[in-house]
Amino acid sequence: MKIALIVENSQAAKSATIHDALTSVAVPLGHEVFHYGMYAAEDKASLTYVMNGLLAGILLNSGAADFVVTGCGTGMGSMLAANSMPGVFCGLVIDPTDAFLFGQINDGNAISMPYAKGFGWAAELNLQDVYKKLFEGERGLGYPKERAEIMAKNRGILKSLKAVTCNDMLTVLKNIDQDLLKAAIAGEKFQEYFFANATDAGIRDYIQGVLAKTSELEPA
Repeated sequence: MKIALIVENSQAAKSATIHDALTSVAVPLGHEVFHYGMYAAEDKASLTYVMNGLLAGILLNSGAADFVVTGCGTGMGSMLAANSMPGVFCGLVIDPTDAFLFGQINDGNAISMPYAKGFGWAAELNLQDVYKKLFEGERGLGYPKERAEIMAKNRGILKSLKAVTCNDMLTVLKNIDQDLLKAAIAGEKFQEYFFANATDAGIRDYIQGVLAKTSELEPA
């Protein structure tokens, strides 16, 4: 599985701690982790929680990522922004029990975590335990097990509902504020990771066009 990590600007100083915790769990399980930033508080490309959501939508809908791990101070802003995107089902995860229940009941494709609220002593251990509950074993099995069938049915209904209430991702990209889009994809490693992994030709081509126009406007 391709896991994308996205860290919001107010919590960028903790980026290395978050990334290390994620890779220490996910990589031994056979997953790949792609860190889309921010990498440090001083990064030129700054990501707000709104941009976190937009970037999550781009990565998941293009096939560049199978799962997104993001967050902000409380985790709520990034969760709301991510869930405003088509095809993104993001849960607010605070502890390992949240992670287990989200994986088994909702089987979404993104989580948002609080990296300021409650982020104290041994926070990195909580992160590791959360990622273990998320990425070990099979998700979507249901909890309790006797409700697995109805839970799977409800996930399908929610997916159908979102398909009706949201535009497709390419339409979203064409109609949103283009300056917001440019800022969301301005990260240092975005192009390297995105174009190596994205499989949706329409989204790839549109992003390529936006980047090309941005490059033309930059001073020589």
